[in-house]
Amino acid sequence: MCIRDRINRILSYISISLLLTVSVRGQDNELTLSYALEQALVNNYGLIISRADLQVAEINNNWGTAGRYPTIGFDASDNNNYELNSSEYTNRLAAGVGLNWVLFDGFRVNFTKSRLENLEELSSGQLAVQVETTIEDIILVYYSVLLQKEQLKVLQTVMQLSEDRYQYELKKQSLGGSVTYNVLQAKNVYLTDKANFMNQEMLLRNTTRNLNFMMGVEPSQTWDFTESFEPDTSDFILADLLSKMKSDNQALKNQYTGLLLRENETSLQKSAYYPSVSLGAGMDYGHTWSYSGGDQTFNNATMTPYGNVRLSFDIYSAGVRKRAVEIARINEEVAKVEIDQMEHALTNELFNLYDFHTVRLELLNVADENLEAAELNMSISEDKYRSGVINSFNYRDIQLIYLSASYQRLQAVYNLVSSKTGLTRITGGFLGYASQ
Repeated sequence: MCIRDRINRILSYISISLLLTVSVRGQDNELTLSYALEQALVNNYGLIISRADLQVAEINNNWGTAGRYPTIGFDASDNNNYELNSSEYTNRLAAGVGLNWVLFDGFRVNFTKSRLENLEELSSGQLAVQVETTIEDIILVYYSVLLQKEQLKVLQTVMQLSEDRYQYELKKQSLGGSVTYNVLQAKNVYLTDKANFMNQEMLLRNTTRNLNFMMGVEPSQTWDFTESFEPDTSDFILADLLSKMKSDNQALKNQYTGLLLRENETSLQKSAYYPSVSLGAGMDYGHTWSYSGGDQTFNNATMTPYGNVRLSFDIYSAGVRKRAVEIARINEEVAKVEIDQMEHALTNELFNLYDFHTVRLELLNVADENLEAAELNMSISEDKYRSGVINSFNYRDIQLIYLSASYQRLQAVYNLVSSKTGLTRITGGFLGYASQ
């Protein structure tokens, strides 16, 4: 399957597994999550480099590189000599075509070809990891933009309330019902909320530019983000996640490929114990002319075909081969330990992500209840403030409680998206559909 087809299938899987709304991109500035992923998988700089590395590995993976086929060469030379004592001029023309072919070299050709295949597989696995990382990063940054937009709406609501309060105090002052102190206090609160709103606008622009960079588009590009900022609250089964991680995690698969490369290196070192048999064949042509005093004194042409078989065997190498094999075997054992280490580390990460996700589901419910209470309190407090039941300080405290509750709820949504994305990535979910 080509890289382009693989990316398209990954996109299809993402839209299914994450239960995203795949909307038709009707306008140039509309940006769905699926379209952002598509752009990133095509234009992301890291992915472009990884695809180039895979292409290099694919080109190298052939029997010619491994040394199975013979090599054919052509040599030609023209030598000219002049003897001063006899005033004799000699010209020698030589040319030859030769074939060299290693018939047997301790199965080194087969081991080398196997190594090239493993290197191609490893490059493909590294590209897959890069794809997974890019997908995860795009999802998190896209939802980070949505988080910034929702926070901007909250700050706009608070700023509007502060502006209404400021205008209310100005009106009361003009009617003699409020003092300058209350007006200045309301003005300071309004200006503070306005500054917070402006800073949030800047953060939103910065996050959008980061997303543009990851998608490989111009920093000035603006978007209309169409996805809703709501999480998938479905639960997971830990045993299923653990099974998927051990079978589908791409980083773990790459470690197993690395072990195959270490085993292949051991076989290559062992091949040095075998003799080498090579074939040489070709045709040599030579022509010599000699002139003395302007007259030709010698003219001879030869054409010599040849065919040779050579057997070589390294009987003693001061233990070099033995040490090379021992080192290769040690590296094999190290690779096995690295696999155990990665599997253990991934298991710990999976347990942490699962724990985070479970807790964050509950925290979202708490945040929903907290925000509902804060909104109700805010609505009641506005009427109480205008009727004089509570003072401006109490009203401001209630505003801050509403702001904090809103922020907590928005952060709870983002945290849940983050933990679900992490669980999908560690269990190979982003690439699972593409391999079917």
